[in-house]
Parts: sequence; structure tokens; C-alpha cells
Amino acid sequence: MLPDLSQYQAALEGFFKAGGPVLWSLLLVSLLLWTLLLERLWFRWIDFPRRIRVYRQQKAGAQRRLQRADLLLDLQGALPLIRTLIALCPLIGLLGTVTGMIHLFDTLALNGTGNPRLMAAGVARATLPTLAGMVMAVSGLLLWNRLARWSQLQRTRLDITGARG
Repeated sequence: MLPDLSQYQAALEGFFKAGGPVLWSLLLVSLLLWTLLLERLWFRWIDFPRRIRVYRQQKAGAQRRLQRADLLLDLQGALPLIRTLIALCPLIGLLGTVTGMIHLFDTLALNGTGNPRLMAAGVARATLPTLAGMVMAVSGLLLWNRLARWSQLQRTRLDITGARG
């Protein structure tokens, strides 16, 4: 039996409501981050093998050197931007923590400490963005690390083959 999609939708709505408005900006950064990571994966598995075959079939000359330079540039691609977005995710989560704590202190100032539900909602609003930012950063960092190592290896191989001819 397939799960009911309305349950997932309700859970997501609850998550975004509990985490506050900072989660929406984290969502946008995460979408951009994963779009760029998927593009790099596409380049790694689909585009690069095709282009390297074309490069290897070229005879030595200006056209081959131009293709090599293009490959070297494309191997770097969006990796610096991806690294910046990965660093930005925990910072946005921290911003959510600060705004959540401010919201919690405002709630405590208005209602006192007698209502544990209000305090729990404020603590959730303070911690959920941090959790989400860390999850995005760690998952993105794991994939970025693999892609960056692969890219460096391919750049080294191109440097070696370029030096030979």
C-alpha cells in the first residue's frame, strides 16, 4: 500500500511552520545547492566521458589545446559556488536559531514561564533551522568532496596528457 501524500504534505507544512520563516530561505539555498550538485553529477557521468572521447580523437594542434583548456575549465565548473553554498547552509540555520530564540524570549516576556507548550514551540523554532542547515551542509559536503577529488584527478590526467602532446 502506498503512503498517503497528504500525510507528507502535512508533515512538511508542520516542519516549516515550527521552524519559522528562515527555513524558506534555507530551502531556496538547498534547491540551488542540489541543482548545482546534480549538474556536476551529470557532467561527471554523461558529459565528460563524451567530451574526453572527442578530445582524445583530435590530432595534436590548436584545436586540441583549445578543447583541453575548455575541459580544464569545465572540470572546475560550479565547485567553488557549491562550496560557498555548503558553508552558507549552517549559517542560515544559525540565523534561524537566533530568530527562534528571540521569538522564544518575546513569548516568555509576554506570557511568563508557566506555559510549557509555548516554550517548546519556541525551542523547536530555534533548533529546527540549525538541524536543517547542518543536514544540508553535511550531505552537500559529502558529495562535493567526491566531485572535487574526481575533478582534481581528471585535471591532473589532462595536464599529463597535455604535456605529452
